[in-house]
Amino acid sequence: MTDISNLASNLASAFVKARLSAQAIETYPGPVPQTLASAYAIQDLAISAWPEPVAGWKVGRILGDDAVRFGTDRLAGPIFSSQVTTASDAPSGMPVFKGGFAAVEGECVIITARDAPADKTDWTRAEAIDMIGAIHAGIEIASSPFAGINDLGPLVTISDFGNNYGLVIGDMIPDWWGLATDEWSFETIIGDTSVGKATPSAIPGGPVESFRFMLENAAHRGMPLKKGSAISTGAVTGVHLAAISDSAIVRASGVRDIHIRLIEAEPWTEGAGASHTG
Repeated sequence: MTDISNLASNLASAFVKARLSAQAIETYPGPVPQTLASAYAIQDLAISAWPEPVAGWKVGRILGDDAVRFGTDRLAGPIFSSQVTTASDAPSGMPVFKGGFAAVEGECVIITARDAPADKTDWTRAEAIDMIGAIHAGIEIASSPFAGINDLGPLVTISDFGNNYGLVIGDMIPDWWGLATDEWSFETIIGDTSVGKATPSAIPGGPVESFRFMLENAAHRGMPLKKGSAISTGAVTGVHLAAISDSAIVRASGVRDIHIRLIEAEPWTEGAGASHTG
């Protein structure tokens, strides 16, 4: 292995170990990646070392000068099978890392209609729309063992699983196929405080562009989207910092409210889901 690949492997191992043991990291565990390729190389190695399959992906934003520098305004991170839960009338208990980063994000979640062709790496907007099986309201749990993950730029975010640690899938958005995203109101409430209101159209290109991006991103990395993959398409009302024991609600037009409660992450054990209700 080259020095670069050794560094990527060491960084990936550090984040996998921290997440599996639910232990915080005080400082970034090595040299900060300098290119998209190196950041995704770390993420890919971490995915291969994680003890369960990818069930979906989160798409986040890259803003301002960074978007110009890297030639993209979006980033991706995996969501693993035990980290996906379906909303119910009771609050879903969603783990976050003690001493790390934690945030709640109301999102549109796109369910992939069928397997994407393994050899297709370029997607138009129309082709992406044809791959949509459904669109739901949802909540992404952004959490990392490294509290400073969002302070060091998007490449650091990418390197630690895209700063994802869970997804709650709510009801299907009525008449989603019309893609009238400027009419889908979202509100995020933490405790008793409304912390943001917006529509998905506030994100450039909206959920469809995030899905199109993810089709290409996953294909280029040799992991084309599979039927049923859940794609969390971006924080509609913003990234809202939260803490263990906080309760949150995402309220979207035409669907039931989604209720969650943040709980302390525990060490990973086989067969244990990442969320529970009550």
